[in-house]
Amino acid sequence: MFAPPVPAASDPLLPAYVRAAGGVRLRFGRVGAQTHRLDVAESGGYRARFPTTFDATSEAVLINTGGGMAGGDAMRVGIDVGPGSDAIVTTQAAEKIYRSQGANTRIETTLSVAAGASLAWLPQESILFSGARLARSLTIDLAADASLVASEAVFFGRSAMGETMLRGALRDRWRIRREGRLVFADDLRLEGAISETLARQAVGAGACAAATIIVAGPDLQDRLQQEDRLEQARACGDEASAGTVEIGAGIVADLLVIRLLSPDAQALRRVLVTLLGHLTGRALPRTWST
Repeated sequence: MFAPPVPAASDPLLPAYVRAAGGVRLRFGRVGAQTHRLDVAESGGYRARFPTTFDATSEAVLINTGGGMAGGDAMRVGIDVGPGSDAIVTTQAAEKIYRSQGANTRIETTLSVAAGASLAWLPQESILFSGARLARSLTIDLAADASLVASEAVFFGRSAMGETMLRGALRDRWRIRREGRLVFADDLRLEGAISETLARQAVGAGACAAATIIVAGPDLQDRLQQEDRLEQARACGDEASAGTVEIGAGIVADLLVIRLLSPDAQALRRVLVTLLGHLTGRALPRTWST
């Protein structure tokens, strides 16, 4: 009697065609005094919704109807903010990255901000379950006088359940260009026993949550303004953290770069909310408080 071969441990239990793939592409433009969505494209289980705003800004909320991502899933996000436009893009909830059988979960985000335009890219945190494998990239193209606040945060394990990342992988890639010239490149790679790696004093000193914020704008191209913005950000972060979150900030190629690291994921989130409110000059989208 014929017996099917036993799959190797490295073979996926589910074929590639059942993996989720899709994304959202948005284009914003200025019409009169208001910013409007001009193009919306959605595919797979990914959607965008647009809450009513009471100023010239347009707000978009990205939704993953699948409730999370597994190994082999892929999502692409493209945001194009036209000249003079002002947009805020966030997510409905934290993105859950489930345990993988070996394949990476891929998230590719491309942001383009035109002359005189402003974008706040404010997704909620990605939560990596133990065994998750996330390969994430963020590519940003800025006009010379474009303004940007971009934030990405990662929680390593479900801290509310006492889970740590016994194993897994994270590859995080940032590329920022101004007028087509590369001004910022950053790569992070963690693989294997991530909780053990983060426990090392020189790596994470026991951290289970991390975030990066990048700020760009015409004022940051002035040396005196750079010092003012840097000191304000440091003061805001230090006051909000009360010693629970390690914060570093500096100026790189006329960009304000802020890093957050903490052994307490919820403390990092609270500091992140305070800092993003300070840097954008407004309350965060309602989804951050629901």
